Order: sequence, then C-alpha cells, then structure tokens
Amino acid sequence: MSSKILLVEDDPTLGYVIKDGLAHKGYDVTLCKDGEQGQALFQQQPFDLCIFDVMMPKKDGFSLAKEIRDKNTQVPILFVTAKTMIEDKMEGFRAGGDDYILKPFSMEELVARIEVFLRRSKHSGREENSTFELGGFKFDSKNFKLNHQAGEKVLTPKEAEVLKLLCIHKDRVLKREEILTSVWGDDDYFMGRSLDVFISKLRKYLKEDPSVEIVNYHGVGFKLEAK
Repeated sequence: MSSKILLVEDDPTLGYVIKDGLAHKGYDVTLCKDGEQGQALFQQQPFDLCIFDVMMPKKDGFSLAKEIRDKNTQVPILFVTAKTMIEDKMEGFRAGGDDYILKPFSMEELVARIEVFLRRSKHSGREENSTFELGGFKFDSKNFKLNHQAGEKVLTPKEAEVLKLLCIHKDRVLKREEILTSVWGDDDYFMGRSLDVFISKLRKYLKEDPSVEIVNYHGVGFKLEAK
C-alpha cells in the first residue's frame, strides 16, 4: 500500500506542485489549505507522515504540530518553511517537529527526507532487540514508549531515535557528530542546536530516576549513565 501523507500548505500553486510530485513517486497525498482543515482531517483518518507549512492562515504549522503531538507522538512531522532564523527552527523542534526543509527546495530533496522517515519506521518494526532497561525505566524503542512506575511517556520518532542511540552505546561518550550524522544525516551548526533541544527533552523525561543521567562532555558529546 502507498504511504499516506498529509500535506498542509496554503499556497495553492506550491501545494499542487508538491502533491503531484509526490503522487508521481507513488505516495498517497491529501492536500489541505490551512491548519484548521489539516487538524480536522488528521482526526478523521490515519497518516504515515505529515508535511506542514509554517506560515498559514487560521492556524500556523507550529500550533498544528503541537495539537497533533498531544494526540499522536509517533507520526513524523516535517516542516516546510521560508524562515531561516535559528530561533524559528528551534521553535519547530519544540513544537514536536522531526525535521525541516527550507524553501525553495527540489522535489528530490523532499522525497529523500520522506524516505528516510518511512524507511526507519519500517526498519524499527523488524528489529528484535528494541527494549532497554535504564534504572527504573523500561524503554521500548520500537513503540517509542518510556515506562516508569510514575507513568508512561510516548516519545516522538526523533526523541526515540536519539535515546536509542544513547542506550546502544550506554556508558560510552558519543561524539556530537556521531549522533548528528546517525540521526539527522548531517552535523552542521543548526543540527547541533537541534540536538541540544532533544537532549534537554530527554533529560526532562528521565528526571524521575536520579540514577539515570545524560552527561554532557562540553565540546565533545554525551554519555548515558544508568547506575
């Protein structure tokens, strides 16, 4: 079956260009013209991936992502944006986005980003060793679930991917560039800033158990310790 993509883009020309381009690649794309329409449709049917423009009428892409994340933490969200400021991009990750692509972009670049997410989703479903124990936590990387007696937290795909990498290399310092290349496929300055956002989120989730810590080795990388 074709992967189902929810595309929310208020520019009708760009929206149809993206939809037609992805349809030619075999994707099943549903196009919405604003954030409110996109939210309503997401509640009606399942999607394998979401592509949101940032600047839209009625409801912007960041607000839409936050509302979707309240109900679904697993669907990958890709932002399409003309914003180039680091702070704007950081806001996108804090809103629950997994990646971004800057306008103007080529269809080849967009398809490459999409395929990375969908390939990882299929691959994670085949993995056998997907559960990790960290102090009082049990991390199910396949289903993005972090369990503790205090409750369960469902991570986003990128959060789960970063935590899984730290778990695999527990008690070893992972260089920043190792994490960035493995998770984002790049180790530029902006990606480094985005990594800090995800590490901050993971620390917040793990604070229930003081014996579990993500240690920052300044200028080098991070190490996951579970005493």
